[in-house]
Amino acid sequence: MNIVILAAGQGKRMRSSRPKVLHRVAGRPMLAHVLATAREINQARNESAKLVVVIGHGAQQVREAFDREADVRFVVQEPQRGTGHAVMQAAASLDDAVPTLVLYGDVPLLRAATLQKLLDAAADAQHEGVGLLAVRLPDPTGYGRVVRDRLRNVLRIVEERDASADERKLDEVNTGILVAPTARLKAWLAALSDNNAQREYYLTDVIGQAVAEGVRVAAVAAPDAEETLGVNSRAQLAQLERLAQQRIALQLMEAGATLADPARIDVRGDLAVGAEVFIDVNCVFEGAVHLADGVRIGPSNVIRNCRIGANTEVLGFCYLESATIGAHARIGPFARTRPDVTLADEVHIGNFVEVKNSQLGRGSKANHLAYVGDAEVGARVNIGAGTIVANYDGANKHRTVIEDDVHTGSNSVLVAPVTIGAGATVGAGSTVSRQVPAGKLTVARARQSTIEGWTRPARKKN
Repeated sequence: MNIVILAAGQGKRMRSSRPKVLHRVAGRPMLAHVLATAREINQARNESAKLVVVIGHGAQQVREAFDREADVRFVVQEPQRGTGHAVMQAAASLDDAVPTLVLYGDVPLLRAATLQKLLDAAADAQHEGVGLLAVRLPDPTGYGRVVRDRLRNVLRIVEERDASADERKLDEVNTGILVAPTARLKAWLAALSDNNAQREYYLTDVIGQAVAEGVRVAAVAAPDAEETLGVNSRAQLAQLERLAQQRIALQLMEAGATLADPARIDVRGDLAVGAEVFIDVNCVFEGAVHLADGVRIGPSNVIRNCRIGANTEVLGFCYLESATIGAHARIGPFARTRPDVTLADEVHIGNFVEVKNSQLGRGSKANHLAYVGDAEVGARVNIGAGTIVANYDGANKHRTVIEDDVHTGSNSVLVAPVTIGAGATVGAGSTVSRQVPAGKLTVARARQSTIEGWTRPARKKN
């Protein structure tokens, strides 16, 4: 099967320098959603379809955004003269021996199951039949109407600007998504005319040509009008974002997660959940996130590219990025991980603690007001309040090793590179810049003194 995705439009109402199909829904460009659906169809049919993307406005930006997509071929539509003209640009890339499915890069919510019904209907209509995806709308304003005869056979599609008053009363509208025999489609495209109000070549005109040649057109109703919605404005983009999040929330609950409020979750990537996961309100998940069985996520967390182990609790208002967190851990509230953090089982990271490019061993704790950067921390370590790992000398980062069972007192500074030996204790207020021996108490602070006879300066009177 050939799959052509139309992605050349500018989207003037978006008022954006970014090509319309690169605007994001649920964390991914709209075109990425359409490509994923196309590939899902391929996999379900055990086929290897050609994916041809027609680009135009911002063509280079679109190419660069998908330059790693080895199965995608780009063709340029310049100038943009309608949907029919767009498919013409792809014609040379299409295999006549298989049918062609036409999709749109700004319709990101379309389900593969709906497309499968369309493909089946086209195959059942007759040899080399045409399938047209339609939908009924209570307010069809702005859409092309599906015109049928008295026997309910599809005759043609008429765009609203070219429709008569009676035709505008029809509520069955064309989504623009169709499948057709490729050799016939190429001939129909070659015969298109721009004799219409827009002076464009309409892809929908091929429906009338198919009927004229005796090719039966099977109009398939989309089960849900929402999945056929496209984007032409930022308001419509926001509408589709909410619809996408509703769909994701339902999938998460079906997978066994409890959402405190399904309307207040944002997944901008891929979120996988185990059984008995709980997610409180106003949480944002970005990139690839995995929550194992029994994980509890408190309110207002941002979690990006993380794996969180079973029965771990993340309290509210944390920002976690690129972290692997073990089981039975406790994170937050108000904690932050920066990239490349590994926290073992039963680790506690408390309020106003930041961890970056570090590993903490089993049962280690930094319960409040600490910074751990570029450090290898062993098991059962207690990082006291106010402890700072000074890892940066102004030019380079250096590594700190804190071995098992170390305790650092409050307000300590560990100046990297340094090693704190197993079982050592660092006294509160110490600035440690040399190796600390194992099992010893090390204190590195100025001797306290009291200045006799000192008086506090008084403000001069005017």
